[in-house]
Amino acid sequence: MADIKTFYLPDLGEGLPDATVVEWHVKEGDTIKLDAPLVSMETAKAVVDVPSPYSGTVKKLHGAAGDIIETGAALADFEIDPNARQRAEAESTGHHHGPKKGVGSPAADDASKVVASDDGGEIDPPKADREDEGTVVGAMVSGNAVHTEQVSSAGGVKAVPAVRAAAKKLKVDLSRVQPTGAGGVITMQDVKNAAANGSAIAGAAPAARPAAAQHLAPTLPEPGPAPQRTAVSLAGKPVRTAPPGAETMGQPEQLKGVRRNMARVMAEAHANVVPTTIVDDADLHAWIGKQDITARLIRAIVAACKAVPALNAWFDGKNLTRTLHPHVDIGIAVDTDDGLFVPALRNADVLDGAGIRAAIKRLRTSVEDRSIPASELSGYTISLSNFGMFAGRYATPVVVPPTVAIIGAGKLSHDVVAVMGGIEVHRRMPLSLTFDHRAATGGEAARFLKAMIDDLGLPQ
Repeated sequence: MADIKTFYLPDLGEGLPDATVVEWHVKEGDTIKLDAPLVSMETAKAVVDVPSPYSGTVKKLHGAAGDIIETGAALADFEIDPNARQRAEAESTGHHHGPKKGVGSPAADDASKVVASDDGGEIDPPKADREDEGTVVGAMVSGNAVHTEQVSSAGGVKAVPAVRAAAKKLKVDLSRVQPTGAGGVITMQDVKNAAANGSAIAGAAPAARPAAAQHLAPTLPEPGPAPQRTAVSLAGKPVRTAPPGAETMGQPEQLKGVRRNMARVMAEAHANVVPTTIVDDADLHAWIGKQDITARLIRAIVAACKAVPALNAWFDGKNLTRTLHPHVDIGIAVDTDDGLFVPALRNADVLDGAGIRAAIKRLRTSVEDRSIPASELSGYTISLSNFGMFAGRYATPVVVPPTVAIIGAGKLSHDVVAVMGGIEVHRRMPLSLTFDHRAATGGEAARFLKAMIDDLGLPQ
């Protein structure tokens, strides 16, 4: 009798409850060797290549590109080849299924790979009955079924976020790619083929598109005793006289990958943190010459962390314990089309201006092409949101546990300020500091903000 093994989706990093299928590297009926690429899965952190846990024949694939599979649910069935090399029960797999210790850290033998967990061996099949695990809004039954959901249709192109990231990296214009996936979905292979043959180079002249069908204006309503709204405006253009239909309104789209995790993290932070925000302005009038604003901002945070260590800390709300950190690792919020990433700027307390700029550039590049390792997306001691590079003066940024504080830097402005003997126009930076009031006092937060303002007010 054939030996059939089911492979269950392992935890691909930091206890994430699910992952999205990006691309299968095999199809049902294919033979595969141990540790050969099986499937690419998108998590909230990155796109992870999951290797095969067995040598044998692929009997069934549980899900297609764009499907969300829960951690611990069936991923693929294999018919084991008794004559091929198989992994010993006690041998490390590289896609373990144990506790969270070390999850999401780089693999010991290859820093480009993500450690899924730490125990090794096969995961126990999920129990037949599972309670609702809780979702951001309402309740969703948790089980072994694959949840088939719509891919993103941004820009009129159907593709999962990982495929969009690959297209951006390969400089492929998705609007020019011929989709081969079900329902007109562009697959990872479509992007690779377009990059290879140069048929969809980003920036090239757009391909001609068929003209959209012309919709005739509805006829005018029959005259009646009461005034009625007509289907044309005074300018003679068609107007709606009823609520928009489903096509006009668009269809609900399930959050996936980074945005899905962002929703969970924000909901958890909202439920578990006692946030308080204070705001003030740093006066930059004394600055000499042109200076790197981001480097100065980070230098000011480091100075404030040294002056008031209580905000450069982690807080455990369950056990009411606080960990003060002697080093400063700053989580830098990076906004992308796929959602919010927060990579860690390590050792900010020992970097000079050039080192800070180089490190931020490297982090931003690795976020944009989705090559950033999971280890660089966690473990920061305090956070920074430099939203002012877009717009906004003050904010109430969200503190994400276990950190205690986050600084928001608003848009620089030229303000009229009172000085001895009159008024002057000074360039100023709005600052917002949100902190967990369980872990720090208002006085500590105020002194922290003052330390930042004092450092930013220095000439250089």
